[in-house]
Amino acid sequence: MPRQLLRSLVLMAMLAGLSGCGIIDMIYLPPAEDTAQEIFEAANDAMADKNYVRAVELYNKLRDAYPFSPYTIDAELSLADAYYLDEEYLTAGESYKDFESLHPRHPAIPYVLYQTGMSLMNQFVSIDRPTTVLEEAISYFQRLLQQYPDSQYAKAARENILKCRKNMAEHELYIGDMFWHMNKYGPAWKRYTYIVEHYKDVPEVAELAAGKATAAYHEYSLQENKARREKREGSWRDWFKWL
Repeated sequence: MPRQLLRSLVLMAMLAGLSGCGIIDMIYLPPAEDTAQEIFEAANDAMADKNYVRAVELYNKLRDAYPFSPYTIDAELSLADAYYLDEEYLTAGESYKDFESLHPRHPAIPYVLYQTGMSLMNQFVSIDRPTTVLEEAISYFQRLLQQYPDSQYAKAARENILKCRKNMAEHELYIGDMFWHMNKYGPAWKRYTYIVEHYKDVPEVAELAAGKATAAYHEYSLQENKARREKREGSWRDWFKWL
């Protein structure tokens, strides 16, 4: 038998023997799952590329597929960061809150408290909107200062408390101005006075409100005097009509 033919027959026999396992496995079996480390590294690469949507997808995949992996805790925090960097502030805030709830003793908690406050603060977009998120943001910044006064985020937290307070004061001023333009000088005066009393830490707004409070009280007094005079004159007219 020619040597080349023999060699071909041996090769065919070897392939036939493998056909029941290796080749079939290669064709029909699903590819091996990525490891937790591989998913984590791919997610970090997506973050580095500012592909936050892809990063969120991968961090969630890691968390769901490998809940007890040593990479999962870091992935949970990075997931919140990805939402924040993608300006999904509502979801970011909830993710940071979840992280604190699950890992209250984690060394990153000062950062988590700060980022929760930032996520809430960034949800406030206009002074004509409610300030509930600002109040909650302040509560997180204050917790950071109380629990971790020496944190590297403490200085920024103090500055952001003042920013929140200024936005809250301007919101109150906006409402006072609305009452003024509606000729409701009494409610306007009370709103301006509230600002003066409760926002002394925002002097530029408090001083403006003080001037407006004086003007509103003057108009309110004129309005009240006129109403009393008209009521009194109306009573006399009714009396004469009765006679």
